[in-house]
Amino acid sequence: MRRDFDLQPDGTDAEPPGPERNRRDPLVPSGCCGSLRDADPKPRRFDAARLSVSGNGTPHGHKSITMPLDLSRRLAESEPLLLDGATGTELERRGAQTELPLWSARALVDLPDRVREIHSDYVEAGAEILTANTFRTQRRTLERGGLGGRAEDLTVLAVQLARRAADTAAPGREVFVVGSAPPLEDCFEPGRVPDDTRLEREHVEHAAHLVRAGVDAILVETMNTTREAIAALRAARRAGVPALVSFVCWEGARLLSGEALETALDEVAAENPVAVGVNCLPPSNVTACLPVLRASGLAFSVYANTGAPDRDVGHPRGEDWPPDEFADCAMGWLDGGARIVGGCCGTTPAHVRAMAQRMRR
Repeated sequence: MRRDFDLQPDGTDAEPPGPERNRRDPLVPSGCCGSLRDADPKPRRFDAARLSVSGNGTPHGHKSITMPLDLSRRLAESEPLLLDGATGTELERRGAQTELPLWSARALVDLPDRVREIHSDYVEAGAEILTANTFRTQRRTLERGGLGGRAEDLTVLAVQLARRAADTAAPGREVFVVGSAPPLEDCFEPGRVPDDTRLEREHVEHAAHLVRAGVDAILVETMNTTREAIAALRAARRAGVPALVSFVCWEGARLLSGEALETALDEVAAENPVAVGVNCLPPSNVTACLPVLRASGLAFSVYANTGAPDRDVGHPRGEDWPPDEFADCAMGWLDGGARIVGGCCGTTPAHVRAMAQRMRR
């Protein structure tokens, strides 16, 4: 039986999964990381006049007035770095509307102050890296929500909100702002990855927007194929900004495409990322990935989620990780050699605070 999420946005069949490719396990998220699996491919129109930014606005064509911080230098120092936690699910938890296809990007239109509030809470909890809310500000996604012409504006606004939170919540403290560069399509559907021409064109545009906004680095994250990870890394390099890259490994040390994590790390190493890593995987699967990450010889990050969303009721997770227990896991990742730890979907400022307290002991 054909299901809606077996189709490409243009209505054609998605690539059928092979025995080790794109397996649809019951635990694989359907709403995590703004999954587009169940999104209506037809554009939904938002009133552009509603793009009220309440004093946080950024005019079109904004140029960064902040010199990027040197993340590469900081990673070379002795102390590991603490990344923030989730933005999309935290917006949901605080009552924001996050319907697909816009997911977390909708808050940039409706509730920019709430986005900044979340960033501020993460900084106050101890985060040293903030991820701007650009996970769904690529033109492809915004066009489905009727905001394709706002790709640059919303990307710049997202970065500005994070930067303002960093400056006001931690004056005098070094807090990096990275721009999220996720898969163009569903994070959990490798069969939907576009062709190489589209990957290059669209990732180059998104990277250019992020650099104009003034990010310190680009976080190529939640990647389900090596091919798209390389395209996004090359776009970052072309834009002249450092990049980190992180993969989803749901079962063992394999990408959702079936590719071995070891092979993926070998291939992306040629693009000179400042760090590699895994994210949006259950903490219970990190153990399988740590030896591979450590053997790569590269600086690496781990920022897990709190388990799989329940496909029937949405936000609740299949693994329950209270902040203190999640922090225990993070200490194990650091002991395993991680240079950056943090949280993905389902984690909160409380999780980041618990990690910060443990890291300072």
